[in-house]
Amino acid sequence: MSPTSIRHADGQTRLMTKIARMYHERGIRQATIAATLSISQAKVSRLLKRAEQVGIVRTIVTAAPDVYGELEDELETRFGLKEAVIVDVDPDADEAEVLASIGAGAAGYLEASFSGNDRIGVSSWSQTVLAMVERMRPLNPRGATEVVQLLGGLGTPDAQSHSNRILGELARMIGADPVYVSVPGVVADAHTRDSLLRDGSMQEVTRHWRELTVAIMGIGSIEPSDVLETSGNAFSADERTHLIEAGAVGDICHRIFRADGSLVEGDLDDRIIAIPTDDLLRIPRRVGLAGGPRKVDAIRGALQGDWITTLITDVRTAEAL
Repeated sequence: MSPTSIRHADGQTRLMTKIARMYHERGIRQATIAATLSISQAKVSRLLKRAEQVGIVRTIVTAAPDVYGELEDELETRFGLKEAVIVDVDPDADEAEVLASIGAGAAGYLEASFSGNDRIGVSSWSQTVLAMVERMRPLNPRGATEVVQLLGGLGTPDAQSHSNRILGELARMIGADPVYVSVPGVVADAHTRDSLLRDGSMQEVTRHWRELTVAIMGIGSIEPSDVLETSGNAFSADERTHLIEAGAVGDICHRIFRADGSLVEGDLDDRIIAIPTDDLLRIPRRVGLAGGPRKVDAIRGALQGDWITTLITDVRTAEAL
């Protein structure tokens, strides 16, 4: 290489370095850099790209506090998830604090990821989903066109306000139309279920279920939460014993599954008024919210059965998984 070309290369290197420092360290806009150095803005842009190519500028991603990128990657790889979102909790946090943390994490994640054209299904009796709704901020522009209950929302008066609040508040926060399911989640027998499903209003709900693009669901253990227990939509103690004997570990929208994720079919499943399993599993994006030691087996079963595509949980549960 001739001395002239060496001097030219050194000059280019100095210029690239100067422009890179002005742009990246001092925050000067490209147009201002061009005017200051009496060169074109196109050349500024080219030299910034070249500075990255030759290693003058290097991008380093530094994880923010309480962000668990490696653990999220491991969960995604191990269970074939599209996305795992892990929230921080104190080591001595109780179940209520874990629930609140997951709810806050889910609210932030979903606020940033709604498309505006989504049609969202939401489970009716989940305390974790309610914790999420309570922590959401109003979106403008809207986050979705409609929000639909995924299972029957009727129950005892006190408990039903919980179910209605999930749907109504979520719809209001994201600017969507609410679609209620005005029947119980569990009925006496399959004949009653079939009769209710033939009603015109339920036929319309069924249509909405088949058009959903996102589902937001709690992952339940076999032992119901206090809200579900008092709602009139929980299985009896004897029925829960029967389910456990059949290998049940958890549920999503009252669809009971085993440790390997397989559906527990039979008389109890035939009494549920909820989105059919096949329709649920066709929803492209299925977000499961759950955490805490009591939910580990249920979450693992949901992951093994591909019931969810995205998991939002706490760090201790993620480590256990």
